[in-house]
Amino acid sequence: MPLRYSISLIQDEARYLLQQGIVSRQQPIYTLGKYIPAREWHSMEQALAEHDFLLRDRIGDLVAAEEWSND
Repeated sequence: MPLRYSISLIQDEARYLLQQGIVSRQQPIYTLGKYIPAREWHSMEQALAEHDFLLRDRIGDLVAAEEWSND
């Protein structure tokens, strides 16, 4: 059964790949598809679409869409 992706899970995976130097912030989000199982790609696309991200948007836009709480 495929994993149901949430936007926070996608952001976490993107941050991890950025930290490892595997992808860059300037690459399109669809680049992340190389690093997730093909059977889970549809779920990832759905989560991105629900949050108004396009596959051509930059990874930097995805990880920058974080909410910060004021302490």
